[in-house]
Amino acid sequence: MSKPLAGVRVLDLTHILSGPFATMTLADLGAEVVKVEPPEGERTRSLLARDPKHSIAGMGAYFLCLSRNKKSLVIDLKTAAGRELFYELVAHADIVCDNFSVGVTAKLGIDHDRLAAINPRIITCSVTGFGETGPGRNRTAFDQVVQAYGGNMSITGNDAEHPLRSGLPIADLGGSLFGLVGILTALYERERSGRGQHLDISMLDGQIAMMSYMATMYFLSGEDPEPIGNSHFVHVPYNSFRTRDGFIVIAVIFDEFWQSLLEVLGAEDLRQPEFDHQPGRLANKALIEGRVGEIFATNTNAYWLERLEAVRIPCAPMNTFSQALADPQVRHREMVVEVGHPDGGRTHAPGNPIKLSRSDPATFDPAPTLGQHTDQVLTEWLGLDAAGIARWREAGATR
Repeated sequence: MSKPLAGVRVLDLTHILSGPFATMTLADLGAEVVKVEPPEGERTRSLLARDPKHSIAGMGAYFLCLSRNKKSLVIDLKTAAGRELFYELVAHADIVCDNFSVGVTAKLGIDHDRLAAINPRIITCSVTGFGETGPGRNRTAFDQVVQAYGGNMSITGNDAEHPLRSGLPIADLGGSLFGLVGILTALYERERSGRGQHLDISMLDGQIAMMSYMATMYFLSGEDPEPIGNSHFVHVPYNSFRTRDGFIVIAVIFDEFWQSLLEVLGAEDLRQPEFDHQPGRLANKALIEGRVGEIFATNTNAYWLERLEAVRIPCAPMNTFSQALADPQVRHREMVVEVGHPDGGRTHAPGNPIKLSRSDPATFDPAPTLGQHTDQVLTEWLGLDAAGIARWREAGATR
């Protein structure tokens, strides 16, 4: 067995989150991902690097996690020699990823058309905030900016007067995940055509795509949805509820769940014929969820979860990070893994959620120090000896 993407070579020009999460996943799946960094290092290296709680030996949590399994190669793309060296590597690569602002790759002379002239099989992927075309393409983008543009914040929170961003950076992560899907799609298509292509991935496009059926509801009704906290706009009771020692959530979607819930709660006062079906429960949402909340408050999370799970009512504790990351199911699925610093020191990070039945499981090498693999990559990819590498250094291409 071998890693599923073994033999795939990636030149990674990404930084922060919206690109590195995609290339991290490619590396987890066995691709050889080479971070092409400027002489000062890419900007993610500095995030939390001096925070004593969130770093190891000057390497912060962002970089420790997102650069695992990657190699680091220093090239100064602002020099003619650096670009020439990059072109040499492109001839041996499968994929080039970046999340620069629109127009930067063309300015540097590393846009798809230029690289495809060197290697027609090259696949390039650019993740930007708003895409490479259209009147808003030059907007400055960060996760929360795109969440706001994409409508997500308008339905998150308890009411329309207090919009909230998603707790997870879903615009950044969405851009990475759609980029990953696009890259794998282009790799598959290349098997038929023999040619690479360019992927123009917009974080905003990803947010709009994830509106899914809710956007269709808007088009049908013409009404903007508003935030409703943890409740549901159709199903009742579907919410979070305080217990004696925490919070739980339940999701009563089908009418049979309602009957089972009544048995668990022993709530005879809620056995009303009009509550037997969803429309009646929705019409009496405040009454039902108020009464359900009163009953849940009388006992503990463990007490209620045991009884709800016994009758297969969808339910869950409201886990903190510490609780979620210690969950036996999460640990069984190897979704907490060790990552390290190349000079020593270990911590933990989320694992790889892609489980394949016939390939080697993911392993997690430490994130690289700046330029750690420069000589190795130039030797293995270009066949250079020490003298050849020295010539590129003397020309100012690498340091």
